[in-house]
Amino acid sequence: MDDVIGLVWAGMISGCLYAMGAIGIVLIYKSSNVVNFAHGNLAGLAAFLVFGFTAGIFSNMAWGAAVVLTFAIMIAVMAVSYFLIAPLVFKSDLTSTIATLGVGLIAQGATQLLFGSNVVSLDLPLPDWRAELGPILVTAYDMAVLVTTALAIGLLYVLIERTRIGIAFRAVSAHPFASRVCGLSLRRVHLFSWVVAGLLGLVAALLIVPTTFLSSTSVASFMLQAFAAAVVGGFNSLPGAVLGGIFIGVIMNLLSFYVAAEFNNTYLLLTILIVLNVFPKGILAVRGGVRV
Repeated sequence: MDDVIGLVWAGMISGCLYAMGAIGIVLIYKSSNVVNFAHGNLAGLAAFLVFGFTAGIFSNMAWGAAVVLTFAIMIAVMAVSYFLIAPLVFKSDLTSTIATLGVGLIAQGATQLLFGSNVVSLDLPLPDWRAELGPILVTAYDMAVLVTTALAIGLLYVLIERTRIGIAFRAVSAHPFASRVCGLSLRRVHLFSWVVAGLLGLVAALLIVPTTFLSSTSVASFMLQAFAAAVVGGFNSLPGAVLGGIFIGVIMNLLSFYVAAEFNNTYLLLTILIVLNVFPKGILAVRGGVRV
């Protein structure tokens, strides 16, 4: 029983990271019906930029200053990424979705060109603190993930519920044609969702890397779980992305421990197939009671 509790706790921590990645995917899909397959590669590029600014490749900045500068750069990168596919968004959802694969390859190529294909490490500036709460081992990293996820979701809620651009986002998500007739700028809302998704991807990538390693493909591979979380929760539900992320984190941890860790990708694909067959639009979308 103690093993189960510990695995569930670790799965919830991983699930928070999946949730932040999934929220970025859902934000873009809700506003423009585009599935952004470049999300992982763009997040990986962001993590490498922080590494470059702190490890002496570009500069020897303090960690906080490097993150702030990378935030600013990612706003520009996400804006350029959107404008690359913007002409296609209003023509075909499928074509624009396929175009995001090209954006992802460009981001991956830029990462390899700037930083090479070597595997590097990027640690968070966290104290070496840990505490045992029964069968659960809580570390400074765990608390950082929980606090950061809570702050990100809280800020996003305020942004969507209390600001004009957030209200416009909700309107476009619900009725894009009516919103356009009423004078709302769809391109502005799309750009908003791309930028916010990119910043969430940066935060998620910085929290992901300490648990593994940083390469031109590692963050993109990790974001496959975020995609699965979006499928589980429903592509039209931001709360569903959060619940889906935690579900994926817990179920993957349990299966890896009790069955075999080398089949993680198989578990992920089976989970997606089962959810799509039972709940084609996601768990919360079927219930129809939760929408942001």
